[in-house]
Amino acid sequence: MGYNKMVRKRKKVKIYSALEVANICGVVNQTAINWIKKQHLKAFTTPGGQYRVYADDLYGFLRDRNMKIPDEVLELGENAKQTHILIIDDDRDLSNVLKGIISSSFDSAVVTQAFDGFEAGQLLFEVKPQLIILDINLPGVNGHKLCRKIKNSENLDNPVVISVSGMDNEVEGSKIIKEGADAFFQKPLEYDKFLGKIKELVNI
Repeated sequence: MGYNKMVRKRKKVKIYSALEVANICGVVNQTAINWIKKQHLKAFTTPGGQYRVYADDLYGFLRDRNMKIPDEVLELGENAKQTHILIIDDDRDLSNVLKGIISSSFDSAVVTQAFDGFEAGQLLFEVKPQLIILDINLPGVNGHKLCRKIKNSENLDNPVVISVSGMDNEVEGSKIIKEGADAFFQKPLEYDKFLGKIKELVNI
């Protein structure tokens, strides 16, 4: 099956601001922010420093605390399963292509990008992705070491790791698989096979 045949219309993903969360929960804005800062409520930060909360995370927060769940949040939380994916690759063009292809191919995909090791370290624990696409050859970062760290972390829920590399070296692939990666692909990627492997490894 060609990539173009796999493309489906993307569903909209509902995201709430901290103020909207506060209004839904009947509390002041600062209380919602405190929930986020204390990591009671999962959120991410925009480039402008504002907190944002996905509908399914708000739904889980309200449900776990036996708080009233508005019909809108209830419907979104029950029906809008989200799969958080983190692409760690300094090749911005490839990263953007992968983000577009994955987002278009899988309705539940929420894709975040990291372009260096520093960003990757931050986002790993903010996003807590179910799938990580990891370039082995990151500047200033040992991809093998990062893979081991991801797979051995008690703070991550054993995410699937698909490693990629531009180096024409079969040893690289064998080594990273032994270090915990679930799959390895040589660049340039064969997108049909790549998307097929994602579907095979992740409940998406």
